[in-house]
Amino acid sequence: MRYDQARWTEDEDRYEPLLAEKRSTTVDVGGTESALPEDLTRESLTLPDLSEPELTRHYTRLSAMNYGIENGPFPLGSCTMKYNPSFTEDVAALPSASVHPDRSKASVQGTLELLYRLQEYLGRIGGMDAVTLQPPAGAAGEFTGILIAKAYHENNGNDRTEVIVPDSAHGTNFASAALAGYDVVSLPGGEDGRVDLDALTAAVGDDTAALMLTNPNTLGLFERDITEIADIVHDAGGLLYYDGANLNALLGRARPGDMGFDVMHYNVHKTFATPHGGGGPGAGPVGVTEELTEFLPEPRVRRTDEHGNGFELFTPERSIGRVHGYQGNWLVLLKAYAYIARLGDVGLRDASAKAVLNANYLASQIEYDVPFGPFHHEFVASATNDAADIAKRMLDYGVHPPTTKWPEAVEQALMTEPTEIENRRTLDQLAKAFNAVTAEDEAMIETAPQRTAARRIDQATAARTPRLSWQALDEHDEQ
Repeated sequence: MRYDQARWTEDEDRYEPLLAEKRSTTVDVGGTESALPEDLTRESLTLPDLSEPELTRHYTRLSAMNYGIENGPFPLGSCTMKYNPSFTEDVAALPSASVHPDRSKASVQGTLELLYRLQEYLGRIGGMDAVTLQPPAGAAGEFTGILIAKAYHENNGNDRTEVIVPDSAHGTNFASAALAGYDVVSLPGGEDGRVDLDALTAAVGDDTAALMLTNPNTLGLFERDITEIADIVHDAGGLLYYDGANLNALLGRARPGDMGFDVMHYNVHKTFATPHGGGGPGAGPVGVTEELTEFLPEPRVRRTDEHGNGFELFTPERSIGRVHGYQGNWLVLLKAYAYIARLGDVGLRDASAKAVLNANYLASQIEYDVPFGPFHHEFVASATNDAADIAKRMLDYGVHPPTTKWPEAVEQALMTEPTEIENRRTLDQLAKAFNAVTAEDEAMIETAPQRTAARRIDQATAARTPRLSWQALDEHDEQ
């Protein structure tokens, strides 16, 4: 099995040049009056001067130097990096989807109806009584959910100061709770990788505002004691928050609301076929049970009368206010609606079944220790070598590596989520890449990748002193 990624070089040291470096022209822009300060204006601009074929070839070459879901499997654990069907992009590109948010209510009834239907779909999928579509990302959904919980407690006259978060939770859980002003209590996991009920009982109290939980958790394990967990939190007066990152495992089969969760966010950019990665755009709708409905952000969509003859925006009675502009990221929400409507109940149920099947099949085919199981949509294997080195070497076999060194409950973790989109042939390709690396010597692994457009980078330096522009790179090279 051999994989060679494109490398476009004009000499041994340079990659594909910038457009302006290929050929450029200088345009005089001096003498034009401007309200900007002098240090923000210039006398001339240097712009690329290329033909259309040159431009097309440039971007095609760059695309060939990148790895994406169109190239091969992308099994980043807990990120659900799956292929998005192109029909959702076609729907978002329809002229009727280009709706200015300031148009009158009467002229956007179709748009409002679609948003209303999406609220209803998501509520039914999650077992929630009401949904807001405003938050623009999963982390924003988390923050919104915790703000709703905070408003609920304050409205009831309770001054609660703590949010409990399992130590294996997504890092954004800790950040969202802290950003909302809470002290974060880290909850250690049990020996079986699930919530330790004794530890949870000891952690909750009069100061507990909420427990933030992912189910299945980050080890791919379903929290079998979820009803007991809900009872412990509720008996202490706290709320149970559901992180929707792993909802892919439950579609059509189980609902957070039925498990006792009070508030949840949906990563529609993970679960329902809209782009994920590269900074967005995303959408993180939040669902709540009836007692929290009045605290949802504004605006929401509702029918104007019981006969369903129209739709309007409204503000819930004790709303926490806006968390994003207008009604959220409209085109992302449109794609999610199209995906859900196309698959329907049967299709969503089939997607979750295949996600679970694929994870368990792949785990059974790799020659690594997999300490927990059985799994739902993802699993965590333990590497004998450095997990980051193995991940880099897997790139040479034409597959994207899994998430590495997290969660910390597994030594040298390789967290893997194949998703429902892959067939058995692709899963066997992934397993072959995993297993091929185990047979190689350390010297080969430690210098990988060898056959990608970019070779091994210094990750620590890149993180601590990033150079985020071509000019910054040139300035560094000149020093």
